[in-house]
Amino acid sequence: MHRPILLLLAAAFCAPSFAGEVQVAVAANFTAPMKVIAAQFEKDTGNKVLASYGATGKFYAQIHNGAPFDILLAADDETPAKLDQEKVTMAGSRFTYAIGKLVLWSAQPGMVDAKGDVLTAGKFDHIAVADPKLAPYGLAARETLQKLNLFASLAPKFVTGDNIGQTYQFVASSAAPLGFVAMSQVYENNQLKSGSAWVVPSALYSPIRQDAVVLGKGGNNAAAAAFIGYLKGDKAKAVIRSFGYDF
Repeated sequence: MHRPILLLLAAAFCAPSFAGEVQVAVAANFTAPMKVIAAQFEKDTGNKVLASYGATGKFYAQIHNGAPFDILLAADDETPAKLDQEKVTMAGSRFTYAIGKLVLWSAQPGMVDAKGDVLTAGKFDHIAVADPKLAPYGLAARETLQKLNLFASLAPKFVTGDNIGQTYQFVASSAAPLGFVAMSQVYENNQLKSGSAWVVPSALYSPIRQDAVVLGKGGNNAAAAAFIGYLKGDKAKAVIRSFGYDF
């Protein structure tokens, strides 16, 4: 057998042994696009993604308690910047991978009008919001209601989720008839998947800049470097854009 063919066969059999793993802490709002990107990345590179989904604030605490994450995909830009200052990241690795959008959503068709006037009418018993101390989308919801002068009147109706994933579940399960969620949770290919929604004007809340950063553990992980490069690439960006994010 010719030597080039032998080398190709050897490479084919040995490739899996060189595949790496990358552990990524992912903000709950980015769950749907991350699952698509991770699957594409694994198929294209042979590396495996071990993703954990949750609140950025909780990930911050877990990182300081020794959680073995290589990368943080936060729901804000403040947490990665803080980790940078605390010298627990790889210097120069932080960048904005997406800018999120806030949506008022109901699983019920017709419940939420296109201008968000349902908030003023107040004909509901509960409204789901994420904890503003843990979840940037919760902070954006609070800012929105404050600018609309509705925070004080609606606060007694709040059903508060630890993160935007739990907040979405409150609405999806009808524990609350409506709530503030991430656009990526209810839109795909820029189309509302179900129910009714109001895309909150960006002028009503501070920009939700979502930063990624490589943590100290990921500095020597080739799979982590490969994933960061992939996340910055056109294929991943197309997925991110399809779920309603900006850059």
